[in-house]
Amino acid sequence: MSRSPQAVAEHYKKRALDDVILAALKAAGKDIEHLTPDDLAPVDEFHSGGRNTTVRLAQLAQINGSERVLDVGCGIGGPSRFLASKFGCQVTGLDFTAEFVALAAMLAQRTRLADKVTYRQGDALDLPFADASFDIVWSQNAAMNIADRDRLYGEMRRVLVPGGRLALQEIAAGPGGEPFYPAPWADDKSISFLSTPHATRAALERIGFRVIAWQDTTQEALEQQMARTKALESASLPPLGLHILIGEAFPTVTKNMLRNLQEQRLKLFNAVLQRA
Repeated sequence: MSRSPQAVAEHYKKRALDDVILAALKAAGKDIEHLTPDDLAPVDEFHSGGRNTTVRLAQLAQINGSERVLDVGCGIGGPSRFLASKFGCQVTGLDFTAEFVALAAMLAQRTRLADKVTYRQGDALDLPFADASFDIVWSQNAAMNIADRDRLYGEMRRVLVPGGRLALQEIAAGPGGEPFYPAPWADDKSISFLSTPHATRAALERIGFRVIAWQDTTQEALEQQMARTKALESASLPPLGLHILIGEAFPTVTKNMLRNLQEQRLKLFNAVLQRA
């Protein structure tokens, strides 16, 4: 999966996030006993573009309420809860970081979505599900820590029904050289395994996927990152935001991401593919 799966888990493991997030929700004026997915969106959509990107990818994938969805690399569960609440589908979230899985389950209870979403700790390279278990496999910004892309995409294909769809949001290697670290997915390059968009598409097609849609979202991500960096420089941080997940390195990570995008060290894309 990487230099060590545990090294990846340690990167994402932070202090007692459940207490920190609940305190931040209270500070933001939310009723923590009656939360909605929208209340949590500033902190639980831990990927480029936040909720807006999740909405766009869901539209691209044409999700409907009768489908079974697997979210690989679900984090603390923002997209899975959004999909369940918006479309009524059954969603299973899987993440290697046990703390994220426990927090995702707690937030599902507090948003009254526990009957629609379930979470499991597990390895994306050895998915703990039977063949053809899901109609859609969903994954946002999860592959950057995984070196063996063929095995990852092979497992995603295995658990899809014939004709099932794979919905991806990915950060990829750009032509500008090695990215600056720390970044949201890695403190250094030892647990970072970026692939170019071209190589990623080739791997997916080789494994047995057919491209339905492929959208380069790099320019949009750059504009969002410029706005985020400007806001960071001009105002104090709000109670609720991704700085809770990233921690003390948040200002540096934010500036590095802007530079990485400006210098074309990173490319971003959304894609929907079908199991051939």
